[in-house]
Amino acid sequence: MTLRYILSFLSAICTSSIISATTTDNTAYGNSEYFELMGKADIAIADKNWDEAEQYLLQAISTDPDNPSNVLILSNLGIVQYNLGRDSLALHSLNKAHQIAPKSVTVLSNRAEILLAMGRDSIANIDYAHIAQLDSTNIDAGYMNAMLSLRLGDKEQSQHQCNRLQHIAPDSIQTNIANASLLSATEQWEKAIPFYTKVIEKEPSSHFYGARAVCYLMTGRLNEASADITSGLEADPNDQELYLYRAYLNKMRYMHDDAIEDLKRALNQKP
Repeated sequence: MTLRYILSFLSAICTSSIISATTTDNTAYGNSEYFELMGKADIAIADKNWDEAEQYLLQAISTDPDNPSNVLILSNLGIVQYNLGRDSLALHSLNKAHQIAPKSVTVLSNRAEILLAMGRDSIANIDYAHIAQLDSTNIDAGYMNAMLSLRLGDKEQSQHQCNRLQHIAPDSIQTNIANASLLSATEQWEKAIPFYTKVIEKEPSSHFYGARAVCYLMTGRLNEASADITSGLEADPNDQELYLYRAYLNKMRYMHDDAIEDLKRALNQKP
């Protein structure tokens, strides 16, 4: 789930909350100025006018600091501040929102994405694991927890999430990427191949062709590896890794001159 989607979702909730509150009991949740500021913030967010949106959201909170809708405002504020490049302030706003609503999946998702942007992967991974516990059907959180756990060396947790994803969404591309990545990382090349095949059916990118080519190379299936490398280079002729894989393939076929040429191509390609 992207930040843009989350932001749109939150804006819709805020607008819905405003309509509901103003048509029932305007005094129960806040004053008219509070809701007017929220409405202006929504418009500014829709126009990507982040500076104005931040000011309106901050004013709304100061107008009614005890309003229960502030958890939504703080979550929106965090995303707005993130778009302004103020990562630390964004994290502070989302931490406050989490204190108010510790079981809010939306707040946790927003905070996890900002933590990732700040390079704090291990802390973000805790949030993703928490989301997966709160919402057992959340594919995105399970996928992120599986991939981050694998990157951080926790293969047991990665396997746990892969198993859960396989149970709830076996045909999801996230499920198949996570399983393929874990099996490749644990050198279970043959088992990884069917998962990469399912991924390629949905996203035939050079990256995934290359990943499956490695599995074929490691299992001695050179013709299949060659076909994947060719398909990958057709998708992206500038993929450096594919030239490296083809160099390795040519070496295995005792085509040393071709291997050297591919190695040169890999080194000369621009990232």
